[in-house]
Amino acid sequence: MAVDEPTILVVDDEADVTDLYATWLEDSYDVRRAYEGREALDMLDDEVDVVLLDRRMPGLSGDEVLAELQSSDLHSRVVMVTAVKPDFDIIDMGFDDYLVKPVSKDDLYTTVGGMLSRVEYDSQMQEYFSLASKLAVLETEKDEADLRDNERYLELKRDVERLREVTDDSREDLQSHDDFVGAFQDLD
Repeated sequence: MAVDEPTILVVDDEADVTDLYATWLEDSYDVRRAYEGREALDMLDDEVDVVLLDRRMPGLSGDEVLAELQSSDLHSRVVMVTAVKPDFDIIDMGFDDYLVKPVSKDDLYTTVGGMLSRVEYDSQMQEYFSLASKLAVLETEKDEADLRDNERYLELKRDVERLREVTDDSREDLQSHDDFVGAFQDLD
């Protein structure tokens, strides 16, 4: 792999899953593998562009790795790739996207590509993408009554609307961007 290729860190305590995702991605990216949370933190540096992070791991959990990453000076995009069905607790978590296992090769590639394109956006646009991803995950996984009755969800929805208005000019420039249109067409 060329030195200038984006670096992806795959973290999962199930070695078969880590190795599968890494194998899928290593033709296009520089891929690092970690099989537990502490090892992941040791491998994180400013060269890692995207972290694919399992949520439930023995020892240091994915949630704890995410918290450590947030308190660092690193700016990696983080995708939770997990069998844990999302609940309203994800609203306060600092990840960029959330994939529920099982994940296909195409979904993994599309998500990593989207994360890499977000690096180019300003912080306000990145916040919009992150919040819109959480909104989409909750709307997919939760029933309407739970959403309607949850104040945190309603606040998230208001935040997405506010950011949508603020970022409208930037979004118009991105209308031809496949990742943007594909990921967020249902939000418009």
